[in-house]
Amino acid sequence: MANRIISPQDLARLSRALPFWMSLLLIPLAWFCAMQGGWTIALLPLVTWYLFSMLDAVLGLNLDNADLEATEDDLYWYRLVTLIWAPLQFLTVFGLIYYATRAGHLDTAERIFLFFGVGVITGTIGINYSHELMHQRNKTERLLADTLLAMVLYSHFRSEHLLVHHRHVGTPRDTVTARYNEGFHRFYPRVLRESLTSAFQAEKNMLARKGLPWTDPANPFFKYWALQATFLLLALVLGGWSGLGLFLVQAGVAIWQLELVNYIEHYGLTRKHLGGGKYEHVQPRHSWNAAHKASNWLLINLQRHSDHHYKPDRRFPVLQTYGTGDAPQLPYGYPVMTMAAMLPPLWRRIMNPRVRKWREMYYPEITDWKAYNKASNPLPRL
Repeated sequence: MANRIISPQDLARLSRALPFWMSLLLIPLAWFCAMQGGWTIALLPLVTWYLFSMLDAVLGLNLDNADLEATEDDLYWYRLVTLIWAPLQFLTVFGLIYYATRAGHLDTAERIFLFFGVGVITGTIGINYSHELMHQRNKTERLLADTLLAMVLYSHFRSEHLLVHHRHVGTPRDTVTARYNEGFHRFYPRVLRESLTSAFQAEKNMLARKGLPWTDPANPFFKYWALQATFLLLALVLGGWSGLGLFLVQAGVAIWQLELVNYIEHYGLTRKHLGGGKYEHVQPRHSWNAAHKASNWLLINLQRHSDHHYKPDRRFPVLQTYGTGDAPQLPYGYPVMTMAAMLPPLWRRIMNPRVRKWREMYYPEITDWKAYNKASNPLPRL
């Protein structure tokens, strides 16, 4: 890639991809906040959450779909932004740990809130980019995904996402499918506990099918633990105990951001149980879709989640959006919806009527959902 000659066609492709590069502006913003201190430290969450919410309101929806026959050349500039984010995030997180723990103009509260903002971007952007990269076959991209997840101490997300979530989404065996009426504050501790155990069990089961014990070096958890330990040690070396604490703050905020998104993506949606422990195939209707333009730029089309689960191998530029006849629609983009999720009464007021309408639209034959959900859970959770 480094030796690539930029042609006029490349420039045209770059211009189309540029909106998805806006996330890179958060890197210099983080450094600006650290150097200025004071009220500017609030800019990281404000820009990430509120600016893009306002842009969504102004710019509206993008209902256009990319050509599914796009070539690697067509996707080059889109793919590149996901590749360069990992080294930039590494330099930012650990550079700021070194800087902030030595900056006399920052008091303890400012340092903590600064790394709260850093966690907003490592969760909103970093984990999202790792999600794109982990779905690719390229070993370099998968290594970058692992690196980004280790920087927020959530490496098992790759195993849980690929081996459990995509396989069991919309069923009782999927930890991160939020149940109808399950508030985020109940969902969050449950997921923190269950996703780690289900991810480890899934890897253990894969090794067992090959006749290997979980202690075999092929278990990726050993790589996860090694990467996470390396980053914890690096934070300690660069910033002492204060630096380690700041690293943990950003990791905790990033995980919270990820699970907020997981919560809203499938809330209340279920796949029909066909009997014998089998469920219908995943369809676009089993994920909430959002076509809001600006937040899809920020989140590299993650909100086209209906298509992502329907066709998980598609790179983000060619993810398709769906109309109301094919997929349930969120009323707002993820920035607004994640804020609503923190207030369960507001969330239920917004989303429960939509879930009930979805049920009536796709499964009118099911009249007692409480009884159905109980009967359709014949298998123990992984």
